[in-house]
Amino acid sequence: MKSINSLMKNNMRQYSMIIALVIIVIFFQIITGGTLLKPLNITNLILQNSYILVLAVGMVLVIITGHIDLSVGSIAAFVGAISAIMMIDMQLNPIITIIACLLLGAVVGAWQGFWVAYVGIPAFIVTLAGMLLFRGLTLVVMQGQSIAPYPEAFQKISTGFLPDPFKGDGIHVLSIIIGVIISLVLVGLEFRNRKNQIKYQFNSLPIGLFYAKIIGILAVVNIFTFVLASYRGIPNILVILFILIAFYTFVMKKTIVGRHIYAVGGNLKAASLSGVKTKRVTFGVFVNMGVLAALSGLIFAARLNAATPRAGNLFELDAIAAVFIGGASAYGGVGTVIGAVVGGLVMGVMNNGMSIKGLGIDWQQAIKGLVLLVAVAFDIINKKKS
Repeated sequence: MKSINSLMKNNMRQYSMIIALVIIVIFFQIITGGTLLKPLNITNLILQNSYILVLAVGMVLVIITGHIDLSVGSIAAFVGAISAIMMIDMQLNPIITIIACLLLGAVVGAWQGFWVAYVGIPAFIVTLAGMLLFRGLTLVVMQGQSIAPYPEAFQKISTGFLPDPFKGDGIHVLSIIIGVIISLVLVGLEFRNRKNQIKYQFNSLPIGLFYAKIIGILAVVNIFTFVLASYRGIPNILVILFILIAFYTFVMKKTIVGRHIYAVGGNLKAASLSGVKTKRVTFGVFVNMGVLAALSGLIFAARLNAATPRAGNLFELDAIAAVFIGGASAYGGVGTVIGAVVGGLVMGVMNNGMSIKGLGIDWQQAIKGLVLLVAVAFDIINKKKS
């Protein structure tokens, strides 16, 4: 019992948000009469929130370092506009355009990272200026007009699905197989982590709870992929999200770069005295955020099949809210990629459930604001207790 309490206390933010997500899903499943978890709606939920989850993955790194980025929505809109000009007006190859747009995002991130890291201007001011600058540039390059349609190959980034070579009758067999493989990999990683915890005498779950966790992982992953397989299978964008989440989780947990990012956010002076190149870390985090903001803009444009002057509106607020709801600390130094994704899913499920019930956008905004306030208050109260 003592080890359970210790694990819960050390992982309070992570566990509380997962529990909250489950409760929210059950609640909206009931009040929507079972509509929320239908295969079509789950697929739509993934497609509708994909670009926010991409931004949340990058934003959590920025917030962990103790900064914030208010410009990501405007950068997404600007990159979307440039991609439309290149692909639709100039008829350039989509692959070349995507690479060029991601490089443009890196340049924009480097521009902002330079002012924050090397000049010392607060990130709030730099990115607020960036929000205005790139929103203005979007209006300039588009001249107030929407540009459409995109090539079909580009649209498939957001609207396409993995093909099924097995040609299942009413079921996407490849999705089932992928679900089984992923669940077995996750179970293998859990057994390896438990072995290491016991080897180095860290706190670990009692054997009963551990096997309950294993069963839960197998059930959730395979039920989820079965539901997707019941419609059209796994969307292409879900594959992109999975790669991003796996990569950034590995970087933050297993690499020196990840430890340096946490060190900079936890105590900047101590990190500097310990030999961490704090300016370079901060600069790199903003470059990374620029690339992911560009990717988000491309995903949104592909889903909309058009670049519009108002694209990316309030994306930054949704991404920041997802990160804080997912357990990141307002003081920096605390947060996880998985937590940010869970926070994004909380926001996405709430938006989707409230829309199904026909709740007006006014009440939706009010409720989302209240949830964000409660999440940050929870973080501050826990910090004071510790």
